[in-house]
Amino acid sequence: MMDHLANTEINSQRIAAVENCFGASGQPLALPGRVLLGEGILTKECRKKPKPRIFFLFNDILVYGSIVINKRKYNSQHIIPLEDVTLETLPDTLQMKNRWMIKTSKKSFVVSAASLTERKEWISHLEECIKHLLTKTGRQPCTEHAAPWIPDKATDICMRCTQTKFSTLTRRHHCRKCGFVVCADCSRQRFLMPRLSPKPLRVCNLCYRQLLADKKKEAEAERRQTEPIRSAIQGYEPSSGDDSDRSDDEKAEQWPADTEFYTSEVSWSSFHS
Repeated sequence: MMDHLANTEINSQRIAAVENCFGASGQPLALPGRVLLGEGILTKECRKKPKPRIFFLFNDILVYGSIVINKRKYNSQHIIPLEDVTLETLPDTLQMKNRWMIKTSKKSFVVSAASLTERKEWISHLEECIKHLLTKTGRQPCTEHAAPWIPDKATDICMRCTQTKFSTLTRRHHCRKCGFVVCADCSRQRFLMPRLSPKPLRVCNLCYRQLLADKKKEAEAERRQTEPIRSAIQGYEPSSGDDSDRSDDEKAEQWPADTEFYTSEVSWSSFHS
C-alpha cells in the first residue's frame, strides 16, 4: 500500500495540506517516496499536565504538534525518524487510560488514545512502518533511549533527597538522564551527553556520579586496548609536548591512567540512596 501511494496525486495533496497547517513555522514534509498513512489526536503526558496533540504517521517519520485550530492550524512541530522509535505499552492510571510510550534516543514520552481499539491501531501501524523501514535500511532497532520526564504533579517532594518540598518559590527540575523530578540542590551538576544535546545538560547528583564512573571505565578500557599497540612498536615514546631533561622512567610515571521509572516495580523513593 505504501509503494502504491508513494507517487499518487492524492498523497501529494495530503502532505501539502499538512505542511500548510503548520505554516512557516513547520519544516517541509514532501520527499520522494514519502507517504502520509494516517493522522489523529492523542493525549500527550506533558510536564505540567496532559495535553491534546495532533499526530501524523508517515512511512518514515512521525510528526506531531500543538493544536491551534484543528484541521486548520498547528504549531510546535516535532519530527521523529521512525527508525529511532521503540514502543512500550503501559498500564492505565486513574488519570489516563490506553497509554503507551514512544521511546527515542533524544526524547521519550507517554501518549494515550481515546479507546483501547485506537491504541491497538496506532501501535500496529507504527510497528509495521518501523519494521518495514528497518528491513529496507538494514539497520538494527535502537537500544538506547532517553528517559521520559516524570510529570511535575507526580510528586510534591524531591525524588532524590526526599526532603525538599516544592512550592511557588522552590522550583521543580528534571534530570535529563533519569527524568526524575528533583530540587536545585540535587541537580546542580551538568554533564555532556552528545546523544541528547551538544551542550552539557542538568543531571541529578546520583546520575552525575554514575556518568562519571562510566566515563572513567570507558577511558580505562580504551587505555588497555592501546597498550598492546604501544608495546609492539619498538622505541615508541608518547610525546609530552615539551623538551625536558626528565628521564624516560620519570616520563612514564607521569603518563595518565586514564533504572526506568515507568517500567520498574521499585518505588521511586528507594532510588534516592
